[in-house]
Amino acid sequence: MTNATERDPRLLRDALGPLRDREQVAQRLLESSARHSFDPDRDLDWDAPIEDGKWFWPPELVSLYDTPLWRRMSEEQRMDLARHEAASLASLGIWFEIILIQLLVRHIYDKSVTSSHVRYALTEIADECRHSMMFARMIEKGGAPPYPVPRVHHNLARVLKTVSTTPGSFAATLLGEEILDWMQRLTFPDERIQTLVRGVTRIHVVEEARHVRYAREELRRQMVTAPRWERELTRISCGQAAQVFSACFVNPRVYTNAGLDRREAVAQVRASGHRREVMRAGARRLTDFLDDVGVLRGVGRGLWRRSGLLG
Repeated sequence: MTNATERDPRLLRDALGPLRDREQVAQRLLESSARHSFDPDRDLDWDAPIEDGKWFWPPELVSLYDTPLWRRMSEEQRMDLARHEAASLASLGIWFEIILIQLLVRHIYDKSVTSSHVRYALTEIADECRHSMMFARMIEKGGAPPYPVPRVHHNLARVLKTVSTTPGSFAATLLGEEILDWMQRLTFPDERIQTLVRGVTRIHVVEEARHVRYAREELRRQMVTAPRWERELTRISCGQAAQVFSACFVNPRVYTNAGLDRREAVAQVRASGHRREVMRAGARRLTDFLDDVGVLRGVGRGLWRRSGLLG
């Protein structure tokens, strides 16, 4: 008995087309990786002293910026909060990258080990390992503690990554990469920022650009070829992931460790129009893309709105 593609050569060509395109994209990304990859342990000066009078994160991206509490804080307090928030974001980045590594390993488990698509996935996994170590080293250098996400969200992520569909995995990849990428693109050219932090964010931006391309291409392909139930589940799981990500973006302990009243700080961040616009601006390129490929529909769109990342 023959299947439909064997009976009709045109169907076979249509079925192979996305796979050829997938291989071409992966080959280009592999070539880019060979030209523009970094070793943070060697390419950054970890022995250089912390620079007096420089920020660890752009003040406009600090959660309390332009709130009444921010206006009462001294410049020293503001810079200290920025240092803690940089550590919180780096901790969030490590958490997300460990999740993404697991999702990528699952994605390639049944695929040809000699394909360019799998080779690039393994290249990206290696990148993410270096990034996680780089972020951890930056936290330690800055003198702030690591900020793990709350236990409830840590465990919820176990469920999300376990039940995630293939397109859902790539949507989650983009969620974890694109908002931080937007902020880091504002950070690495900013001369007010610590040289080490600028170097870390530059490396991450350059290498994450390839990761975003890989995930976008695969998500677009998956949202066309996946069965309807998988697309619907992806919309819901992606919306839930957006809520978790938004809730974990800044650990509230940063306010206590910066000498502030945690409840007052959290309340002012929630009421801040500036903060709301920063988060939506950071997500806008991503949400435009997700809308274009059909992820932001139905219940999932409502979840994204409740996350605060979609206007």
